[in-house]
Amino acid sequence: MARDQIDMTPLQSRDELVAWLEAGVKPPSEFRIGTEHEKTPFTLQGREPVPYEGARGIGALLEGMKLLLGWEPIMERGSIIGLYDVTGGGAISLEPGGQFELSGAPVETVHQTQSELMAHLAQVREIATPLGIGFLGLGMTPSWSRAQIPVMPKGRYKIMTNYMPKVGKYGLDMMYRTCTVQTNLDFSSEADMVKKLRVSVALQPIATALFANSPFTEGKPNGFLSFRSEIWRDTDNARSGMIPWAFEDGMGFERWVDYALDVPMYFVKRGDDYIDVAGSSFRDFFDGRNCAFPGERPTLSDWANHLSTIFPEVRLKRYLEMRGADGVPWGRLPALPAFWVGLLYDDTSLNAAWDIVKHWNAHERQALRDDVPRFGFKSRIRDRYLFEIAKECLALAHAGLRRRGHVDHLGRDEGRHLEPLDQIVDSGRTPAEEMLEKFNGAWHGCVEPAYQEYAF
Repeated sequence: MARDQIDMTPLQSRDELVAWLEAGVKPPSEFRIGTEHEKTPFTLQGREPVPYEGARGIGALLEGMKLLLGWEPIMERGSIIGLYDVTGGGAISLEPGGQFELSGAPVETVHQTQSELMAHLAQVREIATPLGIGFLGLGMTPSWSRAQIPVMPKGRYKIMTNYMPKVGKYGLDMMYRTCTVQTNLDFSSEADMVKKLRVSVALQPIATALFANSPFTEGKPNGFLSFRSEIWRDTDNARSGMIPWAFEDGMGFERWVDYALDVPMYFVKRGDDYIDVAGSSFRDFFDGRNCAFPGERPTLSDWANHLSTIFPEVRLKRYLEMRGADGVPWGRLPALPAFWVGLLYDDTSLNAAWDIVKHWNAHERQALRDDVPRFGFKSRIRDRYLFEIAKECLALAHAGLRRRGHVDHLGRDEGRHLEPLDQIVDSGRTPAEEMLEKFNGAWHGCVEPAYQEYAF
């Protein structure tokens, strides 16, 4: 969610919406990897949420990062809300509860993703540590109530905060208490996009299980391995989920446009103002029938902003966004791009992954997605445990990365970034199960040690 787009050309036809997505098509030689991750800031003393204001707040952290990096500030009504790297294309932004997000620049290899990450963490530490701020790598804040969490000064979040409780039970928890890691990947044609989208939607529960680590709410086990994933099941089902229609004949850019036209909008941005149009459809806006803008047609910026408020398990923009994983400690972050690059950027692995999922029907895919937050590897689809499928996918990812042949200075291919996942599969337990064992053992029923063991 780097920055809200600025292209104020009014739209004339649906074809322009389709063309905007189609412009993402690239030859495989130009495929890139973008990785975004969120982490929860906390005060090193007292382990409390960090407010925006004040000498030791999030605003001060962003100001410090601006001076250190020389990146362009992203401002809203006089407050700094993010930073943008004009040369490299990376960005730092804030989620509603102050979760600190790095949207990495598009890079060629997973090795470069890791280098970017290490540089970012060193920079963040340099500024944050003197401010008494640490960062937690979990999918959800383990000890705070929603009421404790400060609100960041972003207009779009105010609108979403008002709207969320009308459309689901957990929208505010999603906004204020969760963290994710995502990877963004390219496609070479419409058919390639469709194939990658189908494979990655069907296999998103695998990533959810491999990265599951949000088992605590307000200091106690919540009964789930990935409560973050459970939260998405009742946040706003008009804009999230397993998009079963994407597996039907005729799927392509046009079909995505038709879906997006009917997803309820949140806001329209004009200048610095966010105008609340929550619940109205983009289709009506497109036909000049938006109550807040009678007779006015949306712009390409409005379209790009709207697409960024759709939250299915895999999202299509001008690239595909993998959205199923919990935020994790830094050592495990590069494993997510490694997993999906190995599966999707190598044709042999992509075809083998399609062979795994192509016979599953919409009902089975949904049931797997519904089970995985609670049961992790023990979830089943047809006659198979998710664990077996995860093992198979990991082997395919390793093989795909081997064939890509990008080696680091020690001659290791990108498969080395899968090592944390190899260990998880070898142990047969999700990270959340390991954490629950600690909670019931060495941690003596207290989540506080997480702020040390899972900090960045």
